[in-house]
Amino acid sequence: MDKLISWSIAFLIIALIAGIFGFGGIAGTGVGIAKVLFFAFLVVGALGLVTRLVRSATA
Repeated sequence: MDKLISWSIAFLIIALIAGIFGFGGIAGTGVGIAKVLFFAFLVVGALGLVTRLVRSATA
């Protein structure tokens, strides 16, 4: 799960650098990938939290 957020941050940094140098297409793609990875991180984190709560409630 830590890799998802680190990849998201990496693509965000790539997008920011590309935007600074004027590569709009690459920057837009980087931001899109960063958004997808960030929301995937949120979904996986929420599922992990729910799973942990269900397991502790049944034990």
